[in-house]
Amino acid sequence: MGKLGFVSILVAVLAVLFGERIYSLRKRALATRELVKNHLPNCVLLENLEHGSEDITILGDGLAFISTDLKFLGFPATDKPGKIFVLDLKDSRMKPKELRMQRNFDIETFNPHGISLYTDPSDDAVYLFVVNHPHHKSQIEVFKFVKEELSLVHLKTIKHELLYSVNDLVAVGVDSFYATNDHYFENQFLKSYVEMLLCQPWGNVVYYSPTEVKEVSQGYYFANGINISPDKRHIYVADLFDHNVHVLERKEDNALTRVKTVAVGSLVDNIEVDPETGDLWVGCHPNGWKALLFDPNDPAGSEIVRIQNIHSDKPQVTRVYEDDGHVLIGSSVAATYGGKLLIGTVFHKALVCDLK
Repeated sequence: MGKLGFVSILVAVLAVLFGERIYSLRKRALATRELVKNHLPNCVLLENLEHGSEDITILGDGLAFISTDLKFLGFPATDKPGKIFVLDLKDSRMKPKELRMQRNFDIETFNPHGISLYTDPSDDAVYLFVVNHPHHKSQIEVFKFVKEELSLVHLKTIKHELLYSVNDLVAVGVDSFYATNDHYFENQFLKSYVEMLLCQPWGNVVYYSPTEVKEVSQGYYFANGINISPDKRHIYVADLFDHNVHVLERKEDNALTRVKTVAVGSLVDNIEVDPETGDLWVGCHPNGWKALLFDPNDPAGSEIVRIQNIHSDKPQVTRVYEDDGHVLIGSSVAATYGGKLLIGTVFHKALVCDLK
């Protein structure tokens, strides 16, 4: 066989492999899924949150914390630093307020992603844990919330070699948490293109404390949102490209063992847990291919899923809110309080609705 023939065969093989990878990615991204509308009553877009509200979590008193202005994987973003807002869901005006930060914190490179709240049972102090991506790196910022001043006091920055591509976290103590790594590579090109095409189960979950850091679960195609059950016995992990939520049991040494997997049928993002019912509220992407391409004339839609009785033999999965992208693009999180549903997005707007 001549050199030209060998090169021709090699090019043909590579083309077939590339085509197969694109087909696989489109399948995992649910590229052919049609977008529909299934709206809730009395929905209102929130002020000051036009550039994303990627993660939201709510205190027991109805105060919602919202991370904004995320720069992530090439999605549309501003050149402004990220911010943390609060929204009092008991206030009928529904006006988010930006939390002030001290000057000792590098605000200019603040790029907040997943967030988690922890209330210290010894003194009721509230701590906010934030996944931060300054210069596309991964680190965890720990703040103390001062309600009277609507401010955040920066306490420390946590970096570790096992926390290399953090997406979300759930705090389990004043200085301990579980975190998801959504990618294997740290390099932006490798994680945005090569790893996306390969689409292998290389994501994981890491447990962090000042005395111990370890991988506690692995085998996720895109380990995304993470949260904890009200009784603190189970951890929930969303696998974006596998379209399901994993239920894991916590052990005394903080290791995790898999209990079950619940199929959602959508690209699952962040998870919030109702502290009273234990229901999971999941922000989802019904068609991830549209989100990846980001055509303003053919926008990605939004979908909010509720999972009831997740520990039973037959969990109930309900699509509570759906939109074709003309109201809300790229829903990433949903949280409830007092009959209200608060929906956030990766880079678009935020919405609050009445639950039926």
